[in-house]
Amino acid sequence: MKAAQVTRQHLVSQVLLKQFTTTAPDRRGPLVRPVDVRYPERSNKLKSTRACGWADFFISYDSQSAEDLWNSVERRAPAAFEALQAGTLFADPLHEDALRDLIVLHYVRSYRYRDVYTNAFETMRVRVRENLIEQRQQPLRRLALQRTGLHLVGVGGLDAFAERLVAQSEVTQEHEAGVLFRSSIESMFNKVRAMASNWHVEVLTPERGQFLVGDNPAVSVRTDSTPWSYNMAFGDAHSIVLPITPRHLLALGRENIVGTIPRPVVDQINTVQILAADRYVYMHPRSTRLETFAKETARRRRADGVSPYSASAQAPDIVDQPSGGVRTSTSRHVTP
Repeated sequence: MKAAQVTRQHLVSQVLLKQFTTTAPDRRGPLVRPVDVRYPERSNKLKSTRACGWADFFISYDSQSAEDLWNSVERRAPAAFEALQAGTLFADPLHEDALRDLIVLHYVRSYRYRDVYTNAFETMRVRVRENLIEQRQQPLRRLALQRTGLHLVGVGGLDAFAERLVAQSEVTQEHEAGVLFRSSIESMFNKVRAMASNWHVEVLTPERGQFLVGDNPAVSVRTDSTPWSYNMAFGDAHSIVLPITPRHLLALGRENIVGTIPRPVVDQINTVQILAADRYVYMHPRSTRLETFAKETARRRRADGVSPYSASAQAPDIVDQPSGGVRTSTSRHVTP
């Protein structure tokens, strides 16, 4: 049987993007303003949420399995957003669970995780080939003679034959077919979700300004330097942040907090979103100052040659909870 496949896969949930939209008068539905961080000089036409935050064949094998898992999180978000707007988020633990899962979902279902996974596999592939040559030379020569009829003496011939064996292995075939990535990302999601279940959610609003959201929207950050560092492992981070509306940011921390953050912190969070983005950031269509800020920051990123993944070359480790959360100017601790 052919595995089920969804071609266009949203990495930024439409239910989240819709919080940054306005409805067009010509009945085109909710629209958001994108900024291309690779080419910030381009003009930015308003787009529907369906046209934003997606990738073709992000999961290339049996993606319906992953889509079902993602949907189990996304369908609980609207009720949590309504409770957030009503000021009753922490009155129901299920709403907090829904938003915490939304953070985990966007942290794992990301370009960053895909690149980390790919780099890890290629590193493993090279190590396997090197170990065959360094530790299994005689069995490798015998196998080469058996399969090719050739006596491989030099290292170059052994290296080529070892590479052929690795390429033909079941593990490599499953990697190239996308089987391993799908199982890896689903497993990582469940693992991070379980570890994050003991963490709490901070709800932060800006004293001035608005948030934008990138296409790698849930970002691990440390706030003990300027600019903030980002994309480190969970246990090395102060928090994991996720903008969910122009006026609301979620952050993982040790306690439930409702608080406000000053404009410089808002700028730091928006800068991290722009630097961590793979290609686009999104904002409310009327956020003209924020659009200018995004373009200027993206131009500096391009001039500096900043990669969204340069801040972390390792996989998202599953270790202790973040060390603190995001500092607020005024806060109110909430007991669910």
